[in-house]
Amino acid sequence: QVRLVESGGGFVQPGGSLRLSCAASGSIFSINVMGWYRQAPGKGRELVATMTSTGNTNLADSVKGRFTISRDNAKNTVYLQMNSLKSEDTAVYYCNADISSTFFHSAAYWGQGTQVTVSS
Repeated sequence: QVRLVESGGGFVQPGGSLRLSCAASGSIFSINVMGWYRQAPGKGRELVATMTSTGNTNLADSVKGRFTISRDNAKNTVYLQMNSLKSEDTAVYYCNADISSTFFHSAAYWGQGTQVTVSS
């Protein structure tokens, strides 16, 4: 059983900052990609940022220069530092991870989501 637990969402004014955390636990052999997706009301889920175990990152154009993704592989945790937040960043943010429970089996897991609201 693998779990992803997110924390750090909340309410912030435009221009503010928030830091999201996502910790993976359970039967984990290795973790390849960890990342964040978001879903705004009435829209589909979109990629925000991902990071491989070796440090390669991929960020959506809309968040480049404002958001930073990082990982602590020893803690099986991924972070999303969000600066200069805009109202259009308002969404439910989901953690995602590609986790191998054994050498031969891997699967994608999702967290429960954490709400980020940017409003004045």
